[in-house]
Amino acid sequence: MKHVAVPYSSDESFLDLAVPRVRSALDEGRRVLVIVGPAKLAALADALGPEAGRIDSRLSSSWFDHPYRMLAAYHEYTRGRRTLVIGEPSWADKSPRDVRELIRCDSVVNAALRAAASIMWCLYDVRKVPGDVVEFAPVNHPVLLGADGEVTSGRFVEPHELVLDHDQAPLPEPPSDAATIRFTGRELKRLRHSVGDYARSAGMDRNLITSLVISVSEIAANSVEHGAGYGTVAIWVRDGELVCEIADPGGALDDPLPGYIPPEPESPRGYGLWISRQLCDLVELRAEGGVLRVRLHLSMES
Repeated sequence: MKHVAVPYSSDESFLDLAVPRVRSALDEGRRVLVIVGPAKLAALADALGPEAGRIDSRLSSSWFDHPYRMLAAYHEYTRGRRTLVIGEPSWADKSPRDVRELIRCDSVVNAALRAAASIMWCLYDVRKVPGDVVEFAPVNHPVLLGADGEVTSGRFVEPHELVLDHDQAPLPEPPSDAATIRFTGRELKRLRHSVGDYARSAGMDRNLITSLVISVSEIAANSVEHGAGYGTVAIWVRDGELVCEIADPGGALDDPLPGYIPPEPESPRGYGLWISRQLCDLVELRAEGGVLRVRLHLSMES
C-alpha cells in the first residue's frame, strides 16, 4: 500500500488534485472509493462527468464515525483488489478522545493494509484541520504530496511505535460504586447474565446490551484460556457511558497492535479484542503490576 498525506488549501485545489488522480486510477483498472463531505462529492461528480458513475463514494460523517470499524471497512474494500481510496474525515465535531483514536487508526492502516494493492490519499484541508492533527500527517504517512510531487516523510513512525497522549498513563482505578464480578471458566455464563442485568438496570439501550455482553464474554474467555484462568470484572456508568473493565492477573500484552488488525481466518486467536473494538466505542488496555486490564466503553444510547 502507498499511504499519502495530501494537504490542500481551497475547493479548487481539491478538484485539481483529485480529478486527474481518479481518472488515472480508473485508467489503471483500479476500483476507486472517495470518502468526503456531500459538497465535495457533488463537485467531484460534476468535474468527472460520465466517469463519476465508475467510482464508489461514501460520506465522511458515517465512514469515520467509528475508527475501529473504519479499519474493518478499509480492509474489506481493499482486499484482493487494486484500489485508490481518497478520504477526508470531518474533524470539527469530534471530541479529543475521538480525534486521538482516529489519528491512531490512521497510523494502524499502514500495518493493516501493508500487503494491499492500494493507494490511499488522506486529505488535509489546511484551512480547517486542527493544527495538532496536521502535525501527525508526516508521522502517520510514509509519503507526503507537495508542490513538487510525492516525497518520503522523514518523520514517519511505524504504527507499533506510535505513542499518543495518555497511552502510557495508568488507567484510573474503578470508582467506589462500581459493581464487581469475579469469574472462572465455569462461570462465564453467569458473568454474561450479570453484565446484562447490570446494563438493563442502568437503563442501557437494549440494542446495545448484546454488544456489551459479547465483548465482555470474549475478553473474559481469553483470560480463562490464555491468562490466569480467572479474573475480575468491574462495571459502572459515567458520563453517558457504561464502562466495563476485565482484569486478568495472568495476562500480558504480546501484540503491539492488539485488536486493531483482523486475525487471519485460520488463526485460533485474536478474535476477542478485534470483536470488542468493533462493538465498543473505546477499548483501553494496560499491563500493570502483572495484571492485564481491558477497559470497554460503550454509550448508553444508540
